[in-house]
Amino acid sequence: MAGGDISRIKLEPRERSRRTLEERLYLRFPKLSAATSRLIFRLPPSSRLRQASLRRSIELAAAAYNRRDLDAVVITYGPDFEYLPGQKWVDAGLVEPRYVGKDGYTAYVRATEEVWGEENLFRPFVLFDLGDRLVVLAHERMRAQASGVPLTEEFAYVVEAENGRVARLREYYDHAEALAAVGISASKQLVTG
Repeated sequence: MAGGDISRIKLEPRERSRRTLEERLYLRFPKLSAATSRLIFRLPPSSRLRQASLRRSIELAAAAYNRRDLDAVVITYGPDFEYLPGQKWVDAGLVEPRYVGKDGYTAYVRATEEVWGEENLFRPFVLFDLGDRLVVLAHERMRAQASGVPLTEEFAYVVEAENGRVARLREYYDHAEALAAVGISASKQLVTG
């Protein structure tokens, strides 16, 4: 992070029932996706092009996750990315502490579906861009598979990028904790969604 340069980007994802042309192209030509990501991550967080690209990428990934199109979710991820679930899920024995690559991420999603079914919707509302790290704050709406009890809770990712590709994602179930993990003060003004 150069000189404390942090961009706050408002997210307004919409549901998409199918892949966009951009997603289809990137899935068909993965080297194009990798090259584009590398170029975007070379720009400073204050760059409007970078902000627009990251906004679109996060919004498309959220829509892809909500329709369970996991290939489209991981378009900009490195081949051996690490997915680190929230500690409370690990402590409860619901998931493993670490998943690697697309196959690992798919196993994680399947494990969460055993508890929450497919009605587990990711709603990001703000992105903080710190250069090589991103923080995505969201709400997650779920319904317990066994009891049918609905639940909405805070959810966040801290994303670490290497060479323009997602290398590591860490889940948090507290916005302030996720922001603190990257050194951002969690004032009420920052985390209101």
